[in-house]
Amino acid sequence: MATTAQLFEEPFDADEYIERLAWRTPGGGSKGGAEAFDPKRLLEEFQNHIEELKQLDERIQRRVEKLEQQCHREAKEFAHKVQDLQRSNQVAFQHFQELDEHISYVATKVCHLGDQLEGVNTPRQRAVEAQRLMTYFNEFLDGELRSDVFNNPDKIKEAADIIQKLHLIAQELPFDRFADVKAKIASKYHDLERQLIQEFTAAQRRGEIGRMREVAAVLLHFKGYAHCVDVYIKQCQEGAYLQSDVFEDTAVLCQRVNKQVAEVFCSPETVMAKLIQSIFENKLQNHVKDKLEESRKSDAEQYLKNLYDLYTRTTALSGKLTEFNLGSDKQTFLSKLIKNIFSTYLENYIDTEREYLRSRSAMILQRYYDSKNHQKRPLGTGGIQDLKERIRQRTNLPLGPSIDTHGETFLSQEVVVNLLQETRHAFERCHRLSDPSDLPKNAFSIFLLLVDHLCVDHIDYALEIGLSAIPSSDAKNANLYFLDVVQQANTIFHLFDKQFNDHLMPLISSSPKLTECLHKKKEVIEQMEVKLDTGIDRTLNCMVGQMKHILTTEQKKTDFKPEDENNVMIQYTIACSKVCAYVGRQVERVRKSMDGKNVDTVLTELGVRFHRLVHEHLQQFSYSSMGGMLAICDVAEYRRCAKDFRVPLVLQLFDTLHALCNLLVVAPDNLKQVCSGEQLTNLDRNLLHAFVQLRADYRSSRLGRHFS
Repeated sequence: MATTAQLFEEPFDADEYIERLAWRTPGGGSKGGAEAFDPKRLLEEFQNHIEELKQLDERIQRRVEKLEQQCHREAKEFAHKVQDLQRSNQVAFQHFQELDEHISYVATKVCHLGDQLEGVNTPRQRAVEAQRLMTYFNEFLDGELRSDVFNNPDKIKEAADIIQKLHLIAQELPFDRFADVKAKIASKYHDLERQLIQEFTAAQRRGEIGRMREVAAVLLHFKGYAHCVDVYIKQCQEGAYLQSDVFEDTAVLCQRVNKQVAEVFCSPETVMAKLIQSIFENKLQNHVKDKLEESRKSDAEQYLKNLYDLYTRTTALSGKLTEFNLGSDKQTFLSKLIKNIFSTYLENYIDTEREYLRSRSAMILQRYYDSKNHQKRPLGTGGIQDLKERIRQRTNLPLGPSIDTHGETFLSQEVVVNLLQETRHAFERCHRLSDPSDLPKNAFSIFLLLVDHLCVDHIDYALEIGLSAIPSSDAKNANLYFLDVVQQANTIFHLFDKQFNDHLMPLISSSPKLTECLHKKKEVIEQMEVKLDTGIDRTLNCMVGQMKHILTTEQKKTDFKPEDENNVMIQYTIACSKVCAYVGRQVERVRKSMDGKNVDTVLTELGVRFHRLVHEHLQQFSYSSMGGMLAICDVAEYRRCAKDFRVPLVLQLFDTLHALCNLLVVAPDNLKQVCSGEQLTNLDRNLLHAFVQLRADYRSSRLGRHFS
């Protein structure tokens, strides 16, 4: 059976159990093992094993029944015990309730007895205290202080408590009968108060925090408590300002004192606030006054820099101090301290800022013009100047004599950067130093100064000089510097616009002044653009005039009607070559001077005028067969030059002109076919006829008949 028990090891598998039993039986393995397979012996072993299992099952079943009976018996016993415990618990709970009621009754009696005892003891204690105070009062009446409490320095705390109470009592006594004793009590009161303050000061110097706390607690009920705090604050500042940076010293001092104040005084927030107030009203205010007063009248730039720096550092210090406990409304408290220091300087700050910016900007401009040895011309104002301006805008005529600027644009990026930098500093100071309600107005006033000096006094003046320097359209070998003015003015506009967005917009974005600023900026830019457009238009006229001059002087009538048509060796005429070279240079100048869509706009206008000039120029000549071929070559070269414009319209115009020139050489019988071509079919018949009439053989060949 032991062997059988081993076969029942967990986990139990019936198949595996049979296999193990067969394997352990001699001759019972599946392959017979060392012995041959013996089914009878295996059957016999199985039958014996089944009998053993039946016996084992019976024994286990009897054991299970015995355990079940024992379990039922113990369950009944446990149930009886639980019932007995429940009955005992109920009895204990009843006893507890009775005990609780008894305790409550006793406690009520004790409280009542305590109230009775207190009612008897309190008057008794008051009577004892009154008797004790009367005893000390009698000593003051007699004029001799015999009690040890008044003569022993170690009992100064007890003496202070007594004298403080006597002082309160003495104030209620009539003066005529107790004048002498009241004076003695007051004298002793002040004497003890002075001794306590001296003791507090000595303890502070020794660094005895515990003693300082004890003395401060005693002095709390004396009138001299405030004086004790003042002495403490004064002594804290001794030796605290050894560096040159008063703001850093103040932050370190407050950080150190804040820990000590919490350990010494019962109301540390009041003492800390008083310390900071003392520092602001004395140390910082004197420091600010010394820094500002010496430069206020002599050096406006240094004064504004110092004011900005001091105010910034003071507000930064205020931010650090907010981490301390200064009472319920510490932000208002600190703001008021800052206002008390800077109010006299901030109330007229913007006037100083504007005056300095005005003078500084004027000096920058004047220094630039002096470096150019240029005496600035006064620009006319009023009705006559307005009339001239309107005439110039409508007619594009130069009014007044032309000025030779020798290539000087009178625009300087260095000057512009200096003006913008000064204005940026002014905006920064305005943001920091202006009252929030006045900030948009002050920022707008600074912007107006920038407009006056940068846009009017510098850019507008340069545009006026540039316009005056543009020669007439029939001038020969004219130097066109206005495009340089355009290029620099364009760069300056970008810098001006960047400062407007980066520094002015944040100051006025949420105020009604935003509309005024945008309107003023738009007005200024539009005025500048009108003058730029006028100057560019007149410059283009000068370019076209120069091209016309080249064509007039270089183009010969014999170019298109040569004497010997069989001996023409050139690809295009000299006039065409020079005009194309000139146009190429001007196109490159336009690209360097403009940006964005302005390049295409100006080149489109120049290309249209260039085409018109060539078109009109070609109509002045009569063309032989070889001359017509040469004209086509010239137009092809003009068209190649037009490709540099990178403007589809201009190239299309020259393509059409090239097609028109084909009418000069085509056979008479093919005229109608050529005129019906893709490029000429939409043109006016009169224009086509005009080109056909330029042929030298127009009358002899009766081309009019073929054309019609």
